[in-house]
Amino acid sequence: MKTHLYLLLLAAGISAAPQMSSMAELLTLLQQMYESMTKDIQNLRIETPDNIHDVNCINTIFEGTEQLKTNPAMKKFNVFFQKFERLKQSLTPSLAKEGRCDTERRNATIFIEKLMTFIRKASKNARA
Repeated sequence: MKTHLYLLLLAAGISAAPQMSSMAELLTLLQQMYESMTKDIQNLRIETPDNIHDVNCINTIFEGTEQLKTNPAMKKFNVFFQKFERLKQSLTPSLAKEGRCDTERRNATIFIEKLMTFIRKASKNARA
């Protein structure tokens, strides 16, 4: 499954140098969002993939990000959501019909941790 995710990300064309700085920006913004969540919003729960490396869970990641976006406290992170939308658009055409994704409703900070892992993987694949 990990190989499929790597191939999917490579096929999506996440390989330009400007995208690398964009990935770094996404991670920085996510870290700030994580810190804000631990202080301000502790009761938000988001459907979170059990295995972030499972190619079948990419849409679940996108849906969780949309749920974060609709939270009023996240308005200050609008730049993150705009940049993430570009990443989402580059991955969406390459997605085949998804299979089953095992998920669990977890605290938003856990979702953000997994989202950071997802973006780091995409970033590493862009360098490869």
